Amino acid sequence: MLPKTLIKELAAKVGVGVFRLRGRYSQDGLITVHSDHFRSDPAFRAAYGRGLLASSGVDPGFEWRVHVALWAARTALRVHGDFVECGVNAGFISSAIMQKLRWNTVGRRFYLIDTFAGPVLEQYSQQEVQHGRLTLAKKALEAGAYVTDVDRVRTNFAEWGNAILVQGSVPEVLAQTDIKLVAFVHIDMNCALPERAAFDFFWDRLSPGGVILFDDYAYYGYDEQRRSIDDAAGAKCTEVLSLPTGQGLIVK
Repeated sequence: MLPKTLIKELAAKVGVGVFRLRGRYSQDGLITVHSDHFRSDPAFRAAYGRGLLASSGVDPGFEWRVHVALWAARTALRVHGDFVECGVNAGFISSAIMQKLRWNTVGRRFYLIDTFAGPVLEQYSQQEVQHGRLTLAKKALEAGAYVTDVDRVRTNFAEWGNAILVQGSVPEVLAQTDIKLVAFVHIDMNCALPERAAFDFFWDRLSPGGVILFDDYAYYGYDEQRRSIDDAAGAKCTEVLSLPTGQGLIVK
């Protein structure tokens, strides 16, 4: 997920004004007059607040994106398996999920996989480089948008005994885990190669009825990721539901 300043910079380049409709939802590239009633729900506010705590108070302004993630995670509780996030950063969304689901009562493991050093710049394809994805990744690193203090992340997740931090790059680190069966996978690595690798790795481990949520599938400027995931999904005889939040969703 890109910081809001870079989102605004991108929007300005293509002539899109960033504005708010009074009394309507206008965040994170999504403007709608439809009901955003979930934002006033106490359980949602508590979950979003826990995400803010993880991010040291930095608010990305993506409440609908978190709403989708919470729905997907709760839906995944209906089937067997552990939870996984590939691309954790500060842990905003995974912390919100664990708060909402009262994770210590669930009896499952939540694997949190990240380099905790920012994106692997060598993984960007030539097409992604040509479309400015590598440049944006470098800018985000320079701006401090990626958390590189793994001890800070460990402290954030310390309240949940079954939250397991896995430090390393995808795909290499995946084979070093003991993950056998999963119910929920959140993929947010901002790069086509590791995202497709994660999808391919977890698909056969995903329970029927399990959920895969892509954070940036339909997001502006992420076309190479979308094409790569579409190709991978097609090979598995499935397809991704494209969401106006920029996310992509598969229920197996």
